[in-house]
Amino acid sequence: MDVFQHILLRYAKQGANDTAIAACIIAWGTNMGLGRMGEVSDIKYHTLSTTSDNFIRLETLSEANNRVCNAIAELPIFQYYNIGETIHSSSDGQKFETRIHTINARYSPKYFGLKKGIVSYTLVVNNVPANATIIGANEHESHYVFDILFNNTTDIQPEVHSTDTHGSNEVNFAILHLFGYQFAPRYLDIYDKISTSLYGFKHPSQYGGILKPIRKTNTGLIIDEWDNIARIMVSLALKTTTQSIIIGKLSTYARKNKTKRALWEYDNIIQSLYLLNYVDSPPLRSNVQQALNRGENYHQLHRAISFANFGKLRFKTEYEQQIWNECSRLIANCIIYYNVAILSNLLSYKEKTGSIQEIEQVKRISPIAWQHINLHGRYEFSKQTGSINIDTIVQELVHLPIRFDLLV
Repeated sequence: MDVFQHILLRYAKQGANDTAIAACIIAWGTNMGLGRMGEVSDIKYHTLSTTSDNFIRLETLSEANNRVCNAIAELPIFQYYNIGETIHSSSDGQKFETRIHTINARYSPKYFGLKKGIVSYTLVVNNVPANATIIGANEHESHYVFDILFNNTTDIQPEVHSTDTHGSNEVNFAILHLFGYQFAPRYLDIYDKISTSLYGFKHPSQYGGILKPIRKTNTGLIIDEWDNIARIMVSLALKTTTQSIIIGKLSTYARKNKTKRALWEYDNIIQSLYLLNYVDSPPLRSNVQQALNRGENYHQLHRAISFANFGKLRFKTEYEQQIWNECSRLIANCIIYYNVAILSNLLSYKEKTGSIQEIEQVKRISPIAWQHINLHGRYEFSKQTGSINIDTIVQELVHLPIRFDLLV
């Protein structure tokens, strides 16, 4: 709550009211709206509206999310969420229909029929939604993979990043490799991908065996255009431009443009190395799928939090959509922190009294769960409640069998 400073800072006449700020966050995050929250809670709409205008901003919400994410990373059980002994992240988009047609709302017949909607594109690192942004339903998700990774300001920095097939394009392998990330997408049809996207440093006729490249990589072109490639990477590193803008500009160039072709050739090298590893390593394929499953689990939680108005957004501007997205992510992070805190205490108890099998099972329990969270009903923020006793909860949990459908 400390990050929610008044917009006027030291010139403000109104002090921060934590209960009103919490009510505003829930009103925005659940898609309920301040008006409806004023009807179903013990805080009036006027107070909610004033508090929201003065304290709820993208910068305060982003910093609040960062603090909760960092607190989750400090809990004892968090280290066991690594996949293959590395911090493995994933990013994917989630479609939300909009009742009010904002400037970024677009048609998507597969998801909205004749309606319009937007996409909440989220970076999930070790079960934690570390960053998120709003994009149009017509935009390709692969154009935002680097941006959402590079703009992650939490302490949880991934080493490997996965997407589905929709997250890969002609340059993502090159860009992420140059910035120290290992790009590890999942392919629906690996045979088709290998037969059309494998390149080598020699002519295909010089390779034996089953897997053969389709052509020789033009390394000379990469060397000649390396200075131009470096300029593009420096622009991304300094954040003077974004990946989506870079790809948009490259797309306007002629197909035979040397810089574009050189970047593609470099991407082909990194992608070919990954494809060979992907085919040869079942653990890698399993790790990629596990990372993507965690993203899908977060999407289910995100959908459950944004339950009001049948999950259809009613915000008038793109800025309000971003406020909703950050508030719902903050609520999700708080739920995940609560779960990870319980699991950390449960793990400590099992390490003292339980068997090795029980300890390993606790390490594999997903913290993305909300069956024990009641998001519906009337909200009472001024009612005095006692603090949550985690030890009492753990003492009750130790006598219950672990459900295998919760293991990840």
